[in-house]
Amino acid sequence: MQDNNRNLILATVLSFLVILVWYTVFAPEPPVQTEQPVAVETQTQDVPLANPESSTLPADLGAAPADAAPQAGRVQIQTPSLSGSISLLGGRIDDLLLTRYRETLDDSSPNVRLLSPSSPTEAIQTGAAKPYYAVYGWTPGPGVDPALVPGPSTIWSVESGETLAPGQPVTLAWDNGAGQIFRRTFSVDDNYLFTVSHALQNNGDAAFTAAPYGIIARHGRPDTQNFFVLHEGAVGMHDGTLIELKYNKIAELDPVDREGRAEVTQVQANGWIGFTDKYWMTTLAPAPGQAFTSVVKYAEGAGIYQTEARYPMQTVQPGTQVNADSYLFAGAKVWETINAYQESPGIQGFVDSIDWGWFYFLTKPIFRLLHWLHGMIGNMGWSIIALTFVLKMLVFPLARKSYISMAKMKELQPQMEELKNRTGDDRMKFQKEMMELYKREKVNPAAGCLPVLLQIPIFFALYKVIFVTIELRHAPWVGWIRDLAAPDPSSLLNLFGLLPFAPPAQGTLLHSLSLPALAIVLGISMWIQQRLNPAPADPAQKMIFAWMPWIFMFMLGGFASGLVLYWITNNLITCVQQYTIMSMHGHRPDLFGNIKSSLPSRPRKDSK
Repeated sequence: MQDNNRNLILATVLSFLVILVWYTVFAPEPPVQTEQPVAVETQTQDVPLANPESSTLPADLGAAPADAAPQAGRVQIQTPSLSGSISLLGGRIDDLLLTRYRETLDDSSPNVRLLSPSSPTEAIQTGAAKPYYAVYGWTPGPGVDPALVPGPSTIWSVESGETLAPGQPVTLAWDNGAGQIFRRTFSVDDNYLFTVSHALQNNGDAAFTAAPYGIIARHGRPDTQNFFVLHEGAVGMHDGTLIELKYNKIAELDPVDREGRAEVTQVQANGWIGFTDKYWMTTLAPAPGQAFTSVVKYAEGAGIYQTEARYPMQTVQPGTQVNADSYLFAGAKVWETINAYQESPGIQGFVDSIDWGWFYFLTKPIFRLLHWLHGMIGNMGWSIIALTFVLKMLVFPLARKSYISMAKMKELQPQMEELKNRTGDDRMKFQKEMMELYKREKVNPAAGCLPVLLQIPIFFALYKVIFVTIELRHAPWVGWIRDLAAPDPSSLLNLFGLLPFAPPAQGTLLHSLSLPALAIVLGISMWIQQRLNPAPADPAQKMIFAWMPWIFMFMLGGFASGLVLYWITNNLITCVQQYTIMSMHGHRPDLFGNIKSSLPSRPRKDSK
């Protein structure tokens, strides 16, 4: 067998095994981020902040009378990106729709619902499933009656504002009847960032001590994709360290005194904490430079997953007022938007809320390049094709050396045959003299594997980009490809839509035989790439060589169509590069001859 065929078979088999292993075992955990906290100048408070460890626990969410929510009233939310309302029960944001996103490709499909109320009556009215909301309150300081601070069951009143919209804040107020007035002002931008300002005015005769907090709560485990390469669960940043906990890990946390199953972290200067889905996220973000206590916990009895941001105790002297600002992100994980929030108001490491994965050092720049190309081209499918050209240009020097080495190996074939005849069955002698021949002629027999091996991490990184970034969700290419993040919906079984019946549903046995159009093109492109070299002489290796494109066709056919499009483009560019470079060095591949020789020959009749 020729050495270039051996290298190509080795590289192809290795690629197959790596992809197979990747999808049958868990991917490694992403490395811990080690960015240093950004120095931020803190604002001067009216009174000094105490140590955050001195704060007591927030009020129990289970104490809130959910049935009181309809009587409490609501404040409407209306922005270019969001619609919903704030419940005056606890002043909670528990009704939020993402108006720029629909659940399916159907134009009549409802908008994606992010937050849902806990009241059974309101849940039925909104069509929501499991309660999911953000609620704020104050914990009482030493000696302060818990009834004198607002909590999840407090009924707030609207002091100013009607509808929460960009440039139109709404202020809620609550008077405890003992001289203290609590105010909460909500502001929102055009995208997904709420600014929540807490104020405590002490009109009493004595000092008053309390601490503000924010909670994001999910009742019951949400429906997740449960895919090992995707993180869904708690996510946060603690002084430059990325925190990720899946829901099953949260439920298995060690018990902490007075907390239940929890993980409690003292954040010194910069951080945020919340829950992330594949494309959506809800996150509490204290003001940059603000110390706080970050908590991830699970209430076993109530089945509630919680993330909390607890602020330090504040002692308010008579006749004075203290203020505490924080942020709430509730929306789609659009890179451009999240990156802007990382710059201003300065939420440190916020872009790492997107699950970049193990190959983050490749995933991030590949996405940035794809994002830039999409801005230039305007179509994500053509942008993926353009990205493939750029990546092939970057690795072209290595590919060029590989094809030149393959051409030189063709020149050595007569010498290899002579060497084989001279050494006979002495394999050790043959291998030794063959390596000396390679060294003397400056030929690297492994050069043919290098371009393929380099494609493996690029393939994984691009898969991650297409799978987790919302920019690919429902992104069309041409014709029937309307969602590059989803598999090609066409099917060979109904002749790609020509026959009047739907293809088998995903997960069924017949679906594995329901080859989409892109998968068939992928198999053909790999088969053509193989035909650039003569088939190996060994029958077993020849059979493996012949079956490999069609194995990949079935295995990759169910992948995201954007990824299959990349692989097809990569194969075609490789074919052109190999044919051109080897032709320039006097060894033009006999493409049609190799195709003809690979076809089964017709038996010839004996002439009489």
